[in-house]
Amino acid sequence: MELKSLSSNSVFTSGIIHVGRIYSSVSSNFRGVRFSRHSKCFSGLSLRNCLGDKAVISSVGPDKLAAETSFHHINGINGSASGLYSQNLRVLDAFEDVYEGVVIDSDRLPNNPSTFAPILRFSVSHWKKMGKKGIWLKLLLEQSHLVPIAVKEGFQYHHAEPGYVMLTYWIPQGPCLLPVNASHQVGVGGFVINDSNEVLVVQEKHYPPTLHGIWKIPTGFILQSEEIYTGAIREVKEETGIDTEFIEVIAFRHAHNVAFGKSDLFFICMLRSLSSEIIVDDLEIKAAKWMPLDEFVEQHFIQEDSMFKKIMDISIACLEKRYCGMCAHQMVSKFDGFRAWLLHFFLQPIPMR
Repeated sequence: MELKSLSSNSVFTSGIIHVGRIYSSVSSNFRGVRFSRHSKCFSGLSLRNCLGDKAVISSVGPDKLAAETSFHHINGINGSASGLYSQNLRVLDAFEDVYEGVVIDSDRLPNNPSTFAPILRFSVSHWKKMGKKGIWLKLLLEQSHLVPIAVKEGFQYHHAEPGYVMLTYWIPQGPCLLPVNASHQVGVGGFVINDSNEVLVVQEKHYPPTLHGIWKIPTGFILQSEEIYTGAIREVKEETGIDTEFIEVIAFRHAHNVAFGKSDLFFICMLRSLSSEIIVDDLEIKAAKWMPLDEFVEQHFIQEDSMFKKIMDISIACLEKRYCGMCAHQMVSKFDGFRAWLLHFFLQPIPMR
């Protein structure tokens, strides 16, 4: 850089700002922090301010977006020191969401903490000026050394999974309007009965003392992206080796402050057995068998628990065709474009007038 007519009392700042690529997709669904990489890419801009009165705009390719923060002290004319320095910063690459926020691209983060800190600070300042609202920062397990820096810059924990932690930053004044972490866990139970009016029951290896010796229906949690009824079929198969098919949802329970302070949804599914040979899962299950329905219902645990007794009453009513549960109907909604299963009660034909 060539300086002219610079007095010892003058202070100039020459800054180089690299604006990272912003990915935009109107088809993004941000409820689960999902975004599409098949979107429009706007090349970054390099804005150079020369002595405060000249600006040159040029495109910056991806290979030039890895600029690190550096500070250079330049001596003034005749050896006098000045406050002139050059600061190289870029805005982190990010994906625009449909709620006027951004999702930072985890794959293009600086790995050096001393580099990451000023770039993150500069990026947040830039997005504030752009009028953005929420910022999502996903740090992978191998990037965990960057978490303290993000927290120091004002980011807060949102949720964590085995491979990453998600942090957020809410820019506007007032309450944060970003969607909160998942509030519920979902469990399923399979009520399986065979042609001999016997119920498929299990005893678990790990249980609280109050459930010692109790025979119960196979239960478990559904997996991510798994349907409720397929989760019930899978749990029964894993624990007992019995193949089943879904008939209907008998009932479901909604409880609060269960595990980790989360709420809990538990669906009881009526399943029809397609096989009879039991193969016990040695990791979770102590024993499994077919038990006569009357014997199962008469267990003191069920008789003394009003909720489970009610569930058994409903289950028996289903068997006797005195009660209809919820069937599953796959449909697509124009609201979000997703194909999903709608659980609903059986509809009686409406008479024509």
